[in-house]
Amino acid sequence: MHATRKLWTWLAVICATSFAVLGWVGTEIYLTAPPIPKQVISTTGTVLFSDGQVQRGQQAWLSAGGQQLGSVWGHGSYLAPDWSADWLHREALALRAVWAQRDFGKPFEQLSMGQQGDLNARLKGEMRRNTYDAATGVITLSPERTEAVQQVIKHYTDLFGGAPALDKLREQYAMTAGTLPDPADLRALPAFIFWSAWAAATDRPHETDLSYTSNWPHEPLVDNTPTAGAGIWSIASIIFMIAAIAGMIFYHSAAKDEGDPAPPKKDPLFDLKPTPSMKATRKYFYVVIGLIMAQVGMGVVTAHYAVEGQSFFGFPLAQILPFTVSRTIHTQFAVLWIATAWLATGLYIAPAISGHEPKYQKLGVNLLFYALLIIVVGSTAFGWIGSLQHLGNNFSFWIGNQGLEFTSMGRIWQILLFVGLLFWVLLLGRGLMPALKTPSESRGLIAMVFLAALCIGGFYATSLTWGQKTHYSMVEYWRWWLVHLWVEGFFEVFATAVIALLFTRLGLIRAVTANSAIVLETIVFLFGGILGTLHHLYFTGTPTFVIAIGAMFSALEVVPLAMIGIEAWRNYGRSKSAPWVQTYKWPIMCFIAVGFWNVVGAGLLGFSINTPIALYYMQGMNMTAAHGHAALFGVYGMLGIGLLLFCLRGLSPREAWSDRLAQLMFWSLNIGLAMMVFMSLVPAGIYQAWASITKGMWFARSPAVVHSDFMETLVWMRVPGDVVFAMGTVFLAWFAIRLLRGGRESRLALTGQEVIS
Repeated sequence: MHATRKLWTWLAVICATSFAVLGWVGTEIYLTAPPIPKQVISTTGTVLFSDGQVQRGQQAWLSAGGQQLGSVWGHGSYLAPDWSADWLHREALALRAVWAQRDFGKPFEQLSMGQQGDLNARLKGEMRRNTYDAATGVITLSPERTEAVQQVIKHYTDLFGGAPALDKLREQYAMTAGTLPDPADLRALPAFIFWSAWAAATDRPHETDLSYTSNWPHEPLVDNTPTAGAGIWSIASIIFMIAAIAGMIFYHSAAKDEGDPAPPKKDPLFDLKPTPSMKATRKYFYVVIGLIMAQVGMGVVTAHYAVEGQSFFGFPLAQILPFTVSRTIHTQFAVLWIATAWLATGLYIAPAISGHEPKYQKLGVNLLFYALLIIVVGSTAFGWIGSLQHLGNNFSFWIGNQGLEFTSMGRIWQILLFVGLLFWVLLLGRGLMPALKTPSESRGLIAMVFLAALCIGGFYATSLTWGQKTHYSMVEYWRWWLVHLWVEGFFEVFATAVIALLFTRLGLIRAVTANSAIVLETIVFLFGGILGTLHHLYFTGTPTFVIAIGAMFSALEVVPLAMIGIEAWRNYGRSKSAPWVQTYKWPIMCFIAVGFWNVVGAGLLGFSINTPIALYYMQGMNMTAAHGHAALFGVYGMLGIGLLLFCLRGLSPREAWSDRLAQLMFWSLNIGLAMMVFMSLVPAGIYQAWASITKGMWFARSPAVVHSDFMETLVWMRVPGDVVFAMGTVFLAWFAIRLLRGGRESRLALTGQEVIS
């Protein structure tokens, strides 16, 4: 107990210190973020952009789909361009062409090598020179650059408007004509994209060859190349990671392992009678399965848009389900069904652990269910309608689609979800309170479950921190608090503690051992995970020290994953420790799959893009998608399904359980995911990385690459894996329907027996 108290103390110190540093970093980002100009004018007085247009352009882009329609500074979807890189390249080419015609009367391509070299050198100096005046808030451009910017403005106005000449390009970008019907939005959008590109190439004050985004994206035309710090901290992080893994292995090899206890003779949970509130959680799990199938369906449509940008096998689907909507639903439902599975698990296990059913607990569970259902349906429907009807910036922000990846629902729905999560914490706390008050060997585990739940509820408040006019760098800072810390942080702790608690209740691991192990794992995970959040912010207009902190601490995130494979193997052994444990085989197999995908998806694929030098060339490309699919579904999704199976085991008649369907579901999902990732997404990511390294980010995301024969072939290579994966969801639904029908038949049989008696 003394050792465990010391671990809890260390956990508190590490969390407090890490969040203090993360908060300090936020203040520095706020103070040093790329300045937003009041005006962009030429030296001759021509006004290109006026006060407030950059902020309105940001709102317009987000309401048009935002991070579901291309990306800015590398964050967003992968089919349309990264608009920062696209603008930067187009402006550089246009400026060079203006000079060539003015000075030599010829297109740039017809000039001699010496003339081209002279213009290339002049281009770098012009594009990197910082002409922002902090006193007036004005960016001043030369007349020639003004002419180049005007050309790019016309291109973007035509693209986001309805110019027929760009219909083919819009199809390649999976855009629809008239994306921004409001003339004021259409005029403001280029201001935001120009500003994002200006910040990407312009040197910071008192610096040389260092832009506000640390020279991201790679663009040889303007000397945007990786900084020395990106390379040095990448090397340092790899060395640090290897040393930390070695230390972890040494610690575990030196620590005394008491081994697992002898398993009980029979299932300790066999006689567990579900309480009314536990039974009320059953409908959560069926909604989870429905959301999974809807998410997979939207994933199929979204992937197909990479070949036919506005159609689905010839049917003009984009008229009613554009890419921005299908991808929003696909990403949003992924988070929602995983979260729902975990929330329901918490509500199910609370009375089972404490042996106490609080008054009105069933009513609370039912109220929360319908509230969550309203939030899911409402946010999806209004986001869809707002996107189709172009209902404007205010509608998108407050009730429609905010355009931010993984946290796209409107602000009203976010507030309601935050209230719902706090209500869930209250319900969970009421259920666990008797167990928390009673001294026992498992109390530490129960406390960890409740604290993780408290953080899940409380930290969702970070979704409420940005407003419509918040600086884009700060929007990204707070968004990653939510996406990384909420999903990848506290949900991970919650799930790990729940699994340990389940194994403890089954008598397969010692409670004392589990108490210390969970606190230690949480320390290791959060020590790297909290400040590891910064690896998402290397190139989003942040100070250069963000690269150093993010690189070193994100490397530590890999350390606990190195031991998860060993834990997965132990779990496999536990699944064979006694004959009755076979009744939990497939939930345990899901937990084993979590270990595998933690190592492969979160560890190998995650670290392959986490170092600054790797992410510099691969941010916003398919290697990120490979990591995202393998980690989000492989780790969190399989964990959610494992918890779902465990709870349904206790909520359903055992004779209705089908190990055969569970087996088909398990292997279909995992094999399909592996095929999807390694036959399609990883090769596509490697190909795009080559394109980015050789010619620049703009090229890697251009139609020449994205719609090349090779890339479209890789899209079709997803089909076998997608089919196998989709069959896994069908088996899961079939399995659940069988349980539901079996339960009804059992109740009818029981009713008949009562009538006879």
